Amino acid sequence: MAQTDLFKFPKRPWNAGVIVGPKAPLKPKHIWAIRQQLKMAGRARDLALFN
Repeated sequence: MAQTDLFKFPKRPWNAGVIVGPKAPLKPKHIWAIRQQLKMAGRARDLALFN
């Protein structure tokens, strides 16, 4: 057994401390805001896909 093995700390998971699970659905005001941004940017294709 090498000396360095005695001081090796276990690796921390990449998602430690992160809330996991499904996210809350968008609220109507958020949907409206996304639509307005897409309209103002002239992104008709993205607006059609979003709708």
